Amino acid sequence: MALEVHLVTPEREVWSGAAQMVIAHGVEGEVGILAGHAPLLIRLAEGSLRIQVADGAWDSAVVGGGFLHVTSIGEATRVDVLASQARMASEADAESRTSPPA
Repeated sequence: MALEVHLVTPEREVWSGAAQMVIAHGVEGEVGILAGHAPLLIRLAEGSLRIQVADGAWDSAVVGGGFLHVTSIGEATRVDVLASQARMASEADAESRTSPPA
């Protein structure tokens, strides 16, 4: 089974690709999504979004609220994270290394 993930904001697509698992912080608590998950729509709280990519490594983002939508058709499961704001942790790390001290 495949899990396809898309993290988008009104401005851009922040991340997309194949994953093994997604863990999101909803307003009512954390939720974990695996391939084959039942359809779901939750409201996201401000917080972290963790994505276990196909090779087993973890990537993370910070989202500023929004929605997480899961659809499963046959063997394919798609997770759409529609965030008001989002930034990958790797982007924040790169920005902090290139920004002069305040």
